[in-house]
Amino acid sequence: MTESKNSSKRLRSSFLSSIVSISLVLFMLGLLGMLVLDAKKISDYVKEHVQLNVFLNENVSEPEISAFQSLLAKNPSIKSVRFISKQEALDSLKKDLGEDATSMLEVNPLPASFELKLVAAHTSAERLKSISEEIQQNKMVREVTYQRTEIDRMNENFRMVAIGILVFCALLLFIAVALINSTIRISMYSRRFLIKSMQLVGATKSFIRRPFIYRAIAHGFYSGLFACLFLSGLLYLVRTRLPEFVQLQDVKENAILFAGVLVFGVLLSVASTFFAVNRYLRVRIDELYG
Repeated sequence: MTESKNSSKRLRSSFLSSIVSISLVLFMLGLLGMLVLDAKKISDYVKEHVQLNVFLNENVSEPEISAFQSLLAKNPSIKSVRFISKQEALDSLKKDLGEDATSMLEVNPLPASFELKLVAAHTSAERLKSISEEIQQNKMVREVTYQRTEIDRMNENFRMVAIGILVFCALLLFIAVALINSTIRISMYSRRFLIKSMQLVGATKSFIRRPFIYRAIAHGFYSGLFACLFLSGLLYLVRTRLPEFVQLQDVKENAILFAGVLVFGVLLSVASTFFAVNRYLRVRIDELYG
């Protein structure tokens, strides 16, 4: 009776330690998934604030400006178009420099302009140059300007960050698979005599594997579920501290990520268990003591 109780306690302890270990690894993978998704959104958010200034010639009529604005708005590369009149430009200059600095101006020297913001996918140096040259061909346009050096540096930084994230993803994924596989192999090691005993009394391999596979499905499911709960708690905490973070979140993407964590936990747990059981089915009895 005492031996049975001790065995039951060991099984429960093994079950809990396995779930906790796998849950923490899946939590780290889910966290990395969120980082990848949010990094892309942050990148797009920054890129969509890249600004092109289109300065117009003098004496352009309002109908011409309106028609040109409609033409720009239809361009699939342009996300938003804002017209800035000569007076608005002067008011902005006064605000920046002060009334005294602009009081000597007898006439308004500033041209009317359009402020363009582009779709994130069209903010590469080559695409910006192409769009600028295309707009410059319009007879109403005096000049198209944008911060070339800063944009080139921004794109280069984003490329470096993307490479770093990919390398980190690959490394963490390898570590996660190794840790989960190691955890399950250790769990199977404690049952190696049971596996061999069943085989010796004539049980088929599929019959022996079946209860372990069912247990692995449960382990993977509960581990994935706990990992998703941890991630949900972290998301809630971040949202309460950083309300602007909510704008970057997508419920559908988070649901897909959580489902992916759950499925990955189950599949990896089942695969590791399958190979671990097969290993002990192949070994000789004297090797079990090694």
